[in-house]
Amino acid sequence: MKKLTVLLVLLAQPALANEGPFFSLKNPEFVVVIGFVLFLALLVYLKVPGLIGGMLDKRAEGIKSDLDEAKALREEAQTILASYERKQKEVQEQADRIVEAAKAEAEIAATQAKEDLKASIARRLAAADEQIASAQASAVKEVRDSAIAVAVAAAEDVIAKKLTAADGNALIEDSIKDVAAKLH
Repeated sequence: MKKLTVLLVLLAQPALANEGPFFSLKNPEFVVVIGFVLFLALLVYLKVPGLIGGMLDKRAEGIKSDLDEAKALREEAQTILASYERKQKEVQEQADRIVEAAKAEAEIAATQAKEDLKASIARRLAAADEQIASAQASAVKEVRDSAIAVAVAAAEDVIAKKLTAADGNALIEDSIKDVAAKLH
């Protein structure tokens, strides 16, 4: 690289356009070329190209490490995302199972409630039938008692009107004989 630079400096032809000798300190182009060559030599002596190359290498290594770290972080993020997606899927499946179980339990509870309601209605109907039968029996008894009371009252009225004292005494004696015969 150094040789190529020196060769290009020496072969520079724009200086030939100037009048007079090129290799003279009075020629401004020659002085600029010498200053430029000295500047390049100073840069090479101070190892500036090596420093610049080292800095570029260091920067390239930093960029490469940043890219490696970013790649590792990306892979880690993808792993975490996949893990969360699996967990979300598992939780969704569990939620679906819970909902299905709750529906099944609700159906069972509804069926049981219907059966309980039917049994309760049957018990209430039976109780109502018993109450109706009891009320009927009570009403029949009351009607019979009333009929008996009316019949006895009517018989008393009839007997009181038609029965004489002698007939009453004869009935009493017949009744005593009947009772005496049945007791012995």
